[in-house]
Amino acid sequence: MSNAFRARRLPVILTIVAAMMLAIVPLPGWAEPFRPDWVAITLIYWCLHMPRYFGVGSAWLVGIVLDVAQGTLLGQHALALSLIAFLTVKFHLQLRVFPLSQMAATVLALLAVYRFVLFWINGVAGVGAPLVAYWGPVLTGTLLWPVADFILRTIPRRRRPSG
Repeated sequence: MSNAFRARRLPVILTIVAAMMLAIVPLPGWAEPFRPDWVAITLIYWCLHMPRYFGVGSAWLVGIVLDVAQGTLLGQHALALSLIAFLTVKFHLQLRVFPLSQMAATVLALLAVYRFVLFWINGVAGVGAPLVAYWGPVLTGTLLWPVADFILRTIPRRRRPSG
């Protein structure tokens, strides 16, 4: 692997690890249902801005690690993250030109798809949870999207030389 290849992947890996740490850090009982989907938000950002280096396969691996870290059904986050990665990579050229308000609405839709897949899998498996545990993170993730977008934009990434 070349140094340029590693330099492009390093910020992605570090932010995904940070998002996973935020996903498993303990919260008070009242705040737990509103924990944002940090991994999904970070995944959407990187699929949007670096679709050649981060896509469905990477999302699947991240999802498997998230399933193991959270102790959930093996493969449920992997499937849901792969689906939103596919949608983001497929439409990344159209999504990148959206203003922040439309991008937040798109993130709302993507997070709703993510949570619906988790809701469906848990329903099939017989795992019950209150509805706020599924849809609270969609709202908080959408509200935090502008902040996450601003923070992730400030991370320096090595670009290909022009010319």
